[in-house]
Amino acid sequence: MKPTTLLILLSASISAAFAQQEFTQRGFIESYNQFYPDTVPIDRSNIVSDELFREDMNFKLTPNLQINAAFDGRFDSHQQVERTASLDFWDRGLQRPAMSIRDLNLVYTKGRFTATLGKQFIRWGKSDILNPTDRFAPHDFLTLTDDYFLGVTAARFMYDTGKDSIDAIVQPWFTPSRTPLLNQRWTPLPPDTWSDLYANYGSAYPGRASFGVRWNHTGSAAEYSFNYYDGFDNLPLYNVLPAPSPDVFGLQRFFPELREMGGDLAVPMHWATIKGEIANFSSSDKRSDQYVLYVLQLQRQIKEWNLVGGYAGEVVYDSRSPFFFSPERGYARSFLGRAGWTIDPRSDLSVQGIVKQNGRGGLLEATYSHTFGQHWRATVGYVMVRGDENDFIGQYRHNSHEIVSLRYSF
Repeated sequence: MKPTTLLILLSASISAAFAQQEFTQRGFIESYNQFYPDTVPIDRSNIVSDELFREDMNFKLTPNLQINAAFDGRFDSHQQVERTASLDFWDRGLQRPAMSIRDLNLVYTKGRFTATLGKQFIRWGKSDILNPTDRFAPHDFLTLTDDYFLGVTAARFMYDTGKDSIDAIVQPWFTPSRTPLLNQRWTPLPPDTWSDLYANYGSAYPGRASFGVRWNHTGSAAEYSFNYYDGFDNLPLYNVLPAPSPDVFGLQRFFPELREMGGDLAVPMHWATIKGEIANFSSSDKRSDQYVLYVLQLQRQIKEWNLVGGYAGEVVYDSRSPFFFSPERGYARSFLGRAGWTIDPRSDLSVQGIVKQNGRGGLLEATYSHTFGQHWRATVGYVMVRGDENDFIGQYRHNSHEIVSLRYSF
């Protein structure tokens, strides 16, 4: 479905929704600032500031039919945001769009059946910090430690009996994850001016749809699911191509075919909840690795504390690509942990960390948030990155930073 068609549908639905007085709206304005004590050879900046306006809307047309829509407006100090005034829908740019439709979907519900058509957020899996089965959830990795997801344009059909549910998804238009910009600090490179060394040949996007199905069962002793995905990796590999000059090389991003089979499990015990998740990744593309990712964790609630601890592992049984960017795989073979403390209704503290099993890399993030009045929320935090330069996490060891953000909600 083209974005113009969706906008026409939305416009018509707004009129109907207002006529029936079934309209809800909320949003926020946020200034999110990162302070880096260290510089790196390709990025001498110490401060990155990102300003975001977001508005979420819901239009209930009938008891069975509603439209969800959200709009983002952005500006930043570091050119991670495009400097064009066009309205983006597909999220295919290397930079974040200055104006974008975050999601726009039509939801029809009838008894146990729900259909969602349009741009939407789809999440699979039960574990925390790392979800190997989460195939319809591309990320924005311009800053590696920020956990931003992107919506996908898809048709989603769910049938839920309460104990069993079937989730079937068709994604006709591919949405890639954003990777760090090659001239900024989250791409660790030599001090040479990178833009002078390569020619950007853009991206080769898949030409067919992606498909997925997931069955989930909720029993008296456990909840578990199995899923299958047939589509493409949302993180790119790179083709090196001939360039106009012998002193440079050409790079073209491509997204290999990917098939994933996996499942997850949650078993509540009297002392903790045991969670596990596993996924097998294979590809017909001979340039793409074949491997297994898995997570095993314990989760416990103690009064106002929510505690999570576990291990993420990887088994590579066919290594084909010498170079790839994958935080999922980079965070594997690690011990994971998270602790959240709800101090009071207005304040909370969160700490999460990743430590590689070989001790060569680690990441720790702590944030404290406090609400003032009914509209304001301030957050301060610190992200510490340590390790060896040959480790996925350790290569970002100069990117430790402080976080200060202020949000006004309406």
